[in-house]
Amino acid sequence: MTTAEAAPEVTHRPRGADAVLAAGLAMVVAQLVWKFELVRRTYFRQDDFHYLIRGQESGFTWDYLMWVDVGHLLPGGFGISWAVARLGGYDEVLAHTMTMTLQAGASLALLRLLVVLFGARPAILVPLGFYLLTPMTVPSLSWWAAVLETLPLQLALPMALASHVLYARDGRARHLVAACAWTVFGLAFFVKAAFIPVLALAVTAGWLTPSWRGLWRLWRAWAAYAAVLAAYSWIFFTGLYGSVQINQATQTPTLPSLEVAGEFAWLLGSRALVPSALGGPWAWQPVGDDYAMAAAPRPLVWAGLAVAAVAVAVSVRHRRRAWAAWLVLLGYFLAADVVPVLLGRIEVLGPGVLGHELRYLAATATVVAIVIGLAFIPLSGEEDQWLRPHGRLRWLRWTWLRSAWLRWAWVPLAATFAAGSIWSVAAYADRPLGAPVRAYVETAKQALARVPEGTVVLDTYVPPGVAAAAFFHEYARHSKLLGVPDPWPVTWTNSLSGPLRSPMTFDPHGRLRPVTIKGLTIPQQPACVPVGAQEVRFRLPTRLPGGEYTAQISYLNAAETTLSVRLGLGVAQTAAGKDLGRTFVRIAGEGAELALRTTGGPGACIGEIRIGTPIPDEDATAIPPRPVGG
Repeated sequence: MTTAEAAPEVTHRPRGADAVLAAGLAMVVAQLVWKFELVRRTYFRQDDFHYLIRGQESGFTWDYLMWVDVGHLLPGGFGISWAVARLGGYDEVLAHTMTMTLQAGASLALLRLLVVLFGARPAILVPLGFYLLTPMTVPSLSWWAAVLETLPLQLALPMALASHVLYARDGRARHLVAACAWTVFGLAFFVKAAFIPVLALAVTAGWLTPSWRGLWRLWRAWAAYAAVLAAYSWIFFTGLYGSVQINQATQTPTLPSLEVAGEFAWLLGSRALVPSALGGPWAWQPVGDDYAMAAAPRPLVWAGLAVAAVAVAVSVRHRRRAWAAWLVLLGYFLAADVVPVLLGRIEVLGPGVLGHELRYLAATATVVAIVIGLAFIPLSGEEDQWLRPHGRLRWLRWTWLRSAWLRWAWVPLAATFAAGSIWSVAAYADRPLGAPVRAYVETAKQALARVPEGTVVLDTYVPPGVAAAAFFHEYARHSKLLGVPDPWPVTWTNSLSGPLRSPMTFDPHGRLRPVTIKGLTIPQQPACVPVGAQEVRFRLPTRLPGGEYTAQISYLNAAETTLSVRLGLGVAQTAAGKDLGRTFVRIAGEGAELALRTTGGPGACIGEIRIGTPIPDEDATAIPPRPVGG
């Protein structure tokens, strides 16, 4: 018996199918308009800059594409970053177009899968509407690096499953090839795509061919999926243990304690998954100006858990194999959402923070929509769709009860879900989103465009809200972040050293200002103090504790010379020019006096000395005078 004989493809077209498809398409379009209002206000942030900087600096090589970023292997995302960096750098129009195109593709892919599984019946608009409205996907839409991972998976997963279902029904090789191709596409962007074949197996075993013999008939599919996953696993683990992270450390995945793992799984499920599946979280905890995590009120958390339990119980009581659908969701949640975080950054940020992160659940929204369909909607051609009640109710009476209950009970729940989703998304969007980062980057670009070529700019880190130096290290420096797509014709320096004329640095708004030294000042005497080969000690107003400092030394010299500067046991040398000027030196030490002498050259005449930390001079003129956006 062939596969097609075992599971014939349903060819009848339900009455009203065109109306259902038209309604589905209209829902997709409305969703795109709604979500674009959020997406268009976003800007690049954090990892986005890191990805684009790496793309700008790197060639399109295997090593570049296969670099594993803290457990994330996304050669597709890195390839896009490489192209975007060369097509204009921080191009919002390009990024937003890509985001909305992927969102449209993911929505249409889910609609196709629902039609393939259940037919073009009105009931499929319920799981489709869930996916289109749920706030579960919203935080990832506001973060371009998350878009590069989650949206391609949301596109690949339903496309691969639809092709697999068609292969299980008619056995045509082109459907198997398509399923494998979409799986590979998903794997190119997100490691979670490795669970697509697992979901295909679960759907097949639970609903398509629920027998060992039926599963064996699809051995070609299982062999093809196994080959894809084996190749991917080899590439992933080779990259995982071979990639050096931006902090020069290698990755060593380790599981946390059972207590930490259990707390994270519970929090992510009860505070993130369940509330967002019901239209929540209704409230958000801001993370800076452009991001937020779920902060569902505790009473609503418990109410949501109760509603979810009732929904599961009702489906299990009335729908055959509904229990298997919820088991699939639980397994996917634990394996795809919980375990990867436990192996990655749980020890850094802890379960109390990461347990409220909806970004980890973005692709799970697609799985939830599929599970809702499997738990409540009969498949095309499915027999014995419903469980008969125990007791003395006649079957005719049971049919009427089932119709009245299941066909209309979802209406108030759907209305409540829709209202909660709209409220939650509006609450998320009620923040500046990308405006502050956009203003900073644009202001800094204007500043660099207005200063003379060759201007010395102290290369400091950008504000943490733009890119956190604690995570991105050198990629969070102004020279790196502002060097995309092309470097600026200024002279960047990580520390002030030697005679410099009017060095500048960035203020908190992205404007360039002259550098001043914040700390201690040894005022200039009525005449400059001669310094020669013998040390001359300058007493500081107060004792400096141990640390690294920048000293600014004013001089009036007859000729160029070299100064040796000592602070306690710390010694550093710097050049001093001819005539009137200033020289800078970075020195590590501690003490109550600064000792200067010349080495191997003529003497110097020293004026005012400042020692401390270089900062922008707030009393000096800023370039530009006003930051972008006021």
